[in-house]
Amino acid sequence: MFPAMTAEGNHRAVAVFDSGVGGLTVVRSLLRTMPGEDIVYLGDSARVPYGIKSLQTVRRFAMEDAAFLGRFAPKLLVVACNTAAAAAGEAIRSVSPAPVVDVIAPGVAAALASTAGGIGVAATQATVRSGAYQRAILAVDPTREVRAVACPLLVPIVEEGRDEDDPIVNHVLCDYLHDLQRMRPGALILGCTHYPLLARAIGKLMGPQTVLISSAEAAAEEVRRHLEESGLRNPRSAGGRLECYTTDNPERFAELTERFGGRAADVVHYVGTDELETLSSSSDRNHENPR
Repeated sequence: MFPAMTAEGNHRAVAVFDSGVGGLTVVRSLLRTMPGEDIVYLGDSARVPYGIKSLQTVRRFAMEDAAFLGRFAPKLLVVACNTAAAAAGEAIRSVSPAPVVDVIAPGVAAALASTAGGIGVAATQATVRSGAYQRAILAVDPTREVRAVACPLLVPIVEEGRDEDDPIVNHVLCDYLHDLQRMRPGALILGCTHYPLLARAIGKLMGPQTVLISSAEAAAEEVRRHLEESGLRNPRSAGGRLECYTTDNPERFAELTERFGGRAADVVHYVGTDELETLSSSSDRNHENPR
């Protein structure tokens, strides 16, 4: 286990959570630019997908995930799940002792910077229903055309291991992206961390006039910027460890880690959802009754 609870300053770990393995695409980008960082990751695979659940349920799950990772005293917490960020981003910031970076604000900033035209968003049902991306874009530029579409089958398709040349993948994408193709946006935000694994197929359908924005890559760049500006970047040039926790089937999680995260995990632990619930309840009591 990481010495995260006793490490100081820039040697502490970066904590990342997601509803499953999708957030490992954020980890992949983090380790590509900062290979010396230690990362502790929680994938709530027992309760995946978050994207089809109510925002109230997702908010509860996300607060439990954040409370669990708080035990490692991370130097920064990354909400790598778009749905969790939409449902609970501000609530997590209000209680987290560590700075919080989510995937929504960086993705919006990257999209706005990439085009003066309309912006499309492909995301889960819950993320689209929350209106988080739409509000964030229009808050900066009320004149932008914004269209968000839900793509609920893409998460299980990606986790099944189907690749971009699979005819089923292309059939589903054609159905989901039809309205966005007619819109011809200048940028399309891939508002789920699973979707970058289908970027080639999505780009082919959308055409060269549409810039694809990976919320995972944008979030990783925001983490890098924050760590450097705050003096918290680990000075090591390599050798960062990846320690993972999952709420279901560590063996399968370990198999998927390399595909999504670009490298094998150093270790994968099991943690029960009952433990997450207990830790969150304890954290709530501590905030209500500070000593």
